[in-house]
Amino acid sequence: MADDDTDFSNTSVAADHLKQIIERIERLEEEKKEVAEQIKEVYAEAKGNGFDTKTLRKIVAIRKKDPNERSEEEAMLDLYLSALGMLPTA
Repeated sequence: MADDDTDFSNTSVAADHLKQIIERIERLEEEKKEVAEQIKEVYAEAKGNGFDTKTLRKIVAIRKKDPNERSEEEAMLDLYLSALGMLPTA
């Protein structure tokens, strides 16, 4: 009978822990949704002030990257563009 009590206790503790995890995820998902809406509003404000949002998004993405990673990507892009004859000649 003691084994049954221990199993129930372990199951109950695991279920409580699982419920806490799920509730945290749900709260974070809601916060993520709110932040996404705020970001959308900032882009709309920027567009209303004459800024190109596509360019702004690209700048935000570039700023997230490590400078070395960005340099490598830019070098590869230049190499490929050059190979395709798409770079202006000096």
